[in-house]
Amino acid sequence: MTPEGALSRFFGYENFREGQAEVIRQILGGRDALAVMPTGAGKSLCYQIPALLMDGVTLVISPLISLMKDQVAALRESGVAAAMINSSLGYGEYSDVLRGMESGDYKIVYVAPERLSNEEFLAAAGAVNIAMVAVDEAHCVSQWGQNFRPSYLQIDAFCEGLSVRPILAAFTATATGRVREDIIEKLSLREPFETVTGFNRENLYFSVIRPKSKMKELSSFIASRSGSSGIVYCSTRKTVEDVCEKLCAEGVSASRYHAGLGDAERKRNQEDFQYDRKSVMVATNAFGMGIDKSNVSFVVHYNMPKDVESYYQEAGRAGRDGEPADCVLYYSGQDVRLNRFLIEKSVHENDELSQEQRKEIMESDLEKLKLMTFYSTTTDCLRSYILKYFGERCPSFCGYCSNCDTQFEEVEVTREARAVFSCVFILGERGLSFGKSFLAQVLRGEKKERVLSYRLDRIKTFGYLSGVPAHRIGQIVDHLLNEGFLSVSDGQYPVVSLEEGATEKFRAIVEGGGRFVMKLPKEKDKKTKAKEKEKKSSASFAGAHYDEELFEALRSLRRRLADEAGVAAFVVFSDATLRDMCRHKPTSLEAFMEVSGVGKTKCERYGDAFISEIRIFEEAK
Repeated sequence: MTPEGALSRFFGYENFREGQAEVIRQILGGRDALAVMPTGAGKSLCYQIPALLMDGVTLVISPLISLMKDQVAALRESGVAAAMINSSLGYGEYSDVLRGMESGDYKIVYVAPERLSNEEFLAAAGAVNIAMVAVDEAHCVSQWGQNFRPSYLQIDAFCEGLSVRPILAAFTATATGRVREDIIEKLSLREPFETVTGFNRENLYFSVIRPKSKMKELSSFIASRSGSSGIVYCSTRKTVEDVCEKLCAEGVSASRYHAGLGDAERKRNQEDFQYDRKSVMVATNAFGMGIDKSNVSFVVHYNMPKDVESYYQEAGRAGRDGEPADCVLYYSGQDVRLNRFLIEKSVHENDELSQEQRKEIMESDLEKLKLMTFYSTTTDCLRSYILKYFGERCPSFCGYCSNCDTQFEEVEVTREARAVFSCVFILGERGLSFGKSFLAQVLRGEKKERVLSYRLDRIKTFGYLSGVPAHRIGQIVDHLLNEGFLSVSDGQYPVVSLEEGATEKFRAIVEGGGRFVMKLPKEKDKKTKAKEKEKKSSASFAGAHYDEELFEALRSLRRRLADEAGVAAFVVFSDATLRDMCRHKPTSLEAFMEVSGVGKTKCERYGDAFISEIRIFEEAK
């Protein structure tokens, strides 16, 4: 069987996506591989199809039980013999899988990295022909990537310990050049075929908002997308609890997920979301790595994440079916302080790190946080910022993000910038330094108790910007930070001070008659923005029209079939496949096989039921 034949028979697609065919060809040729492909680009097929065509079993190293469960269920529904080994199995089930692996019953076995040092597993692995070891979420092997998992460091030793070293293939959605180098080194990939298929997800609309009330903004946003499936990410467990409780009180079908919940509740809540019993999941970043749910139409970050890699991976869980989807970030200055605290806490509490590693990771994480903050405050194209971060060439204007949809006006802030700089300078001479909000209080002339306790009502910059809103002063501080005149300290309570050499640089600009100019948003009215977004969506996704009533009827049928099979709805068919059915309205099994995403096994299992539903719908019309 050819790769194209396997793609059609088992997965129901006629053509490979960008990059897939070449990765598969290189692996089948016996070469190690490192593939960086964005979420939704079809990474799993790059190891699943070679696994079907090679002699022996393929082990897939995967970090999460939920990911394994979804992948194995989807493979079995497609007619592929697959199993998983992780802590969710009882001893009897674990032993059955090991025996099945030794007997050649499975082509693909998903394994948690912690199992690679288990004696029983090692004995079983040594008794079978392992054709390939595929490492999913491979960035977990690098301490320079997000989600570093020390257990991933066992993979290299495991492969080298086998009597015949298998092909080793690594896959991830987000990896900078430094992380890619680390993956190759830590996994000891041998002259690997490397590919980065491009990070751009054209169907995702990126936006950054600085709302006065995040909760009001979120409530309004979700109300405008009633019935749509989405994820709301929060930085802390407490915020998850608060946001979920308020959404439920407003009638939103929401659930929660964080590490503080019991295993049973986490599992139940995740399945409610996966099976479409709940439409919104409010969660910390403990939720989602490898989530295979295809119909997520929005991802909202209630708090700014700590780095661009995490943000893009989490935001990329939207729109996996190729349909237009929203990726929204709510930003406030408090998010920066909270992330600094979380970074320091995480590094210091990780007992598996040496003192030197702690220092290096801390410096790296704080630098990443700075770059994430720049993304959240930039007035330039958001998509361009992300793609440049990952080293990809891109136009400076994408036309499909909130910054590109916003009219910016240049505003001179020379007077305000001089006042901010002078205030920081005067405080520094007194051996004092404070955060942005306190600086705003001094510059606005607010006679707060703390301001008066330092006698700052007597300095010449006190009240100098009395008519300027506090948030505008904060924007000017951010501008001077970005331009290298000011710096912010590390720690839970960061303070603003002058950057080294900034005084001479600042004086040269002012004395030379230079001006300070900022780009500030001039929002279009909501109707104009909505029309432009709708126009962009229509232009980008031509041919997306389908009968929505039939789509809902097919969704109901899919839900019933999924419940009967005990699997998530998307495992039966994705939303994109249902939409293709709505467009083609097949009335025979031959025509049903022509629908994108319908393979031979699924056609035999579900074809009659869906064809019957389509016929009933058409007759009723």
